Amino acid sequence: MKFTKMHGIGNDYVYINDTKNLISNASELAKSISDRHFGIGSDGLILIKASDKADFFMDMYNSDGSRGKMCGNGIRCVGKYVYDYGLTDKKRLKIETLSGIKTLELTIENDKVSLVTVDMGSPIFDAKEIPLISDKDIYINEPIIVGDIEYKITCLSMGNPHGVVFVENTDEFPVKEIGSLFENHPLFPDRVNTEFVEVISRNHIKMRVWERGSGETLACGTGACAAAVASILNGYTDNELKVSLLGGDLFIKYDKDVANQVYMTGPAVTVFEGISSA
Repeated sequence: MKFTKMHGIGNDYVYINDTKNLISNASELAKSISDRHFGIGSDGLILIKASDKADFFMDMYNSDGSRGKMCGNGIRCVGKYVYDYGLTDKKRLKIETLSGIKTLELTIENDKVSLVTVDMGSPIFDAKEIPLISDKDIYINEPIIVGDIEYKITCLSMGNPHGVVFVENTDEFPVKEIGSLFENHPLFPDRVNTEFVEVISRNHIKMRVWERGSGETLACGTGACAAAVASILNGYTDNELKVSLLGGDLFIKYDKDVANQVYMTGPAVTVFEGISSA
């Protein structure tokens, strides 16, 4: 089985061309190849499949085998994969995901994709659609008790559920200790990705992320979008900003007043390719 290891600012996945639908055990395969000691090592598995609605379909799985709807860093790498490996010569692509069709704009350098801008669509604030178990319709800067401590959280969906918590110092915040408590909090029936955000300036935030099904990762594209939108909604930043994650920087624009769309720009990198017996 041929595979390619790729990452978007440290958010790494194993990518497989499955346009002929040969993979039948995707969930178990994701768990085995993601293991960083006994497998290839990754945050999960992404299968690139044919689509009758778009140019390709991105089918993603977390490292615990659970299926994900959308991954911002992952979809940038899908764009790089299909162009660099000659599956398409388009520089503007439509990729089908379980959270809808996303449009990608590819930046080419030396015949390879270096940067990808993704139209991430509109953020969802309706509590039932995120989903949340709450009698509130919108959850912005609301109190939540985690580990006997009260935090303020802003919740939204960018194709998957996110909870954004603003903290004074992301470097010192105990993400590894409390991340799973947020993920499995009873407020979130489908679990949640949690972004811990430090505001640096009107155009810059820092972020650490705990992803449901994967734990703390170096980066999360949909999480960066959610963090940026939450920063704007809470009045901390302007609508174009740099989001610094452990793995690198993403640039997010939230066109709030006109199209209500979120745009994400960042790199996509091929690490290595090989053949697995998994």
